[in-house]
Amino acid sequence: MKARCVMVLGTTSSAGKSWLATALCRWYARQGLKVAPFKAQNMSNNARVVAGGEIGSAQYFQALAAGAEPEVRMNPLLLKPERDTHSQVVLLGQVDEELTARPWRGRSASVWPRIARALDELRAENDVVVIEGAGSPAEINLKDSDIVNMRVAAHADAACLLVTDIDRGGAFAHLYGTWALLDAPERARIRGFVLNKFRGDAALLAPAPQRLEQLTGVPTLATLPMWRQHGLPEEDGWYGARGGAGEGRAIALVAYPRISNLDEFQPLANLPGVRLVWARRPADLAGADWVVLPGSKHTSGDLAWLREQGLDRAILRHAGEGRTVLGVCGGLQMLGEALVDPHGIDGNAPGLGLLPLVTQFEPAKTVRRTSARFGAVGGPWAPLAGVAVAGYEIHHGRTAQHPAMARAQAVLPDGLGWQNAGGNVLGLYLHGMFEDPAVLQALFGAQAPTLDHVFDGLADFIEAHFPAGALPGLITRS
Repeated sequence: MKARCVMVLGTTSSAGKSWLATALCRWYARQGLKVAPFKAQNMSNNARVVAGGEIGSAQYFQALAAGAEPEVRMNPLLLKPERDTHSQVVLLGQVDEELTARPWRGRSASVWPRIARALDELRAENDVVVIEGAGSPAEINLKDSDIVNMRVAAHADAACLLVTDIDRGGAFAHLYGTWALLDAPERARIRGFVLNKFRGDAALLAPAPQRLEQLTGVPTLATLPMWRQHGLPEEDGWYGARGGAGEGRAIALVAYPRISNLDEFQPLANLPGVRLVWARRPADLAGADWVVLPGSKHTSGDLAWLREQGLDRAILRHAGEGRTVLGVCGGLQMLGEALVDPHGIDGNAPGLGLLPLVTQFEPAKTVRRTSARFGAVGGPWAPLAGVAVAGYEIHHGRTAQHPAMARAQAVLPDGLGWQNAGGNVLGLYLHGMFEDPAVLQALFGAQAPTLDHVFDGLADFIEAHFPAGALPGLITRS
């Protein structure tokens, strides 16, 4: 018998689909059921390395919440935006150059059989599959090429929840308008509405939920209070400050347009005495103890953006004062002397010149899990000396010492990490360092909550706010 499927749809992007799907994965797994997540198509530069290649980070965390091994069938199609009009296409974990070159609307027919097969296989192997939609199912301009929302719901015979962000305003109009634009068979799949990020007295919502149910026949199953510190990485990052306000170590994350793998810094937001700042202007670096250049899906373009904002000068000034700078993957490449692109992968550009390194972009993409041990490390990074660390790599660049300059100090083997002579600038190809408890202990003398603790908190939260019987009812066979 195939698994029962529960699907989380949203009225908009960032309504709370990923968060709720993760909570459902853990809740159903705690009932003794074998659970797998699924999202047919994800558009995100937050990706994780799994068996077979890479998938969106949201499905990676949902698999962990379900107690399942993350794998490529859980997110068969991943679109990684490189420019406003171009995305790299990853099919079942691997970059597909032919699909990447194809017009966007021309992909659906060719990829749907692979998506459907991945979903069918997961259903055959599990008791429950928790499916996440994308954007809104009522985007009628996209309906003829839909491969991620109601087409998936119909194929999986899924019971659907429709979630909206009430903090934005207009929640009931969003819910009703989305429902109204669906076809009648699609409307019949909507089993409940969910109001997310509510602040205030829920009694003041009346009579809107009752009126909405009269209009649609769909009950508002849950009103979820605003909860900012749940500890799960946001699907597309965060904005503003996170963590303790005003005190402790201030870490500025440079937020260029094609930022990638931002979720790896979530543990810092969960640490006591750490405040993360989203930096888009030079003024945002004022008072920062650390400046972090995260990964980038288009390194040369994001480096040009840095210069347009004047952030390059602010970063150089910060480093010149002996303060701490970290570059990860694309951020490492920016810290070097130059980007060289003979194959047209990313673009040529001068670097920031904080490390004597040159990056050459190659067609072959490195996608792998990696473990290493820090060697001799100096300056503010000295506590990392001898620490074993596990993470992952996703990059096209190959970085090496500049042949005409003094050598940087290698701090990790196999070209994974370098440090400048002064010791305050560190560049790494290794993603996920701050998810390693040994690294957090060495650098901060503290630990972030474990992922299992976070997942259980999510499950407890929805259990407290959904009515008794509602969640089991979604997987009850009629």
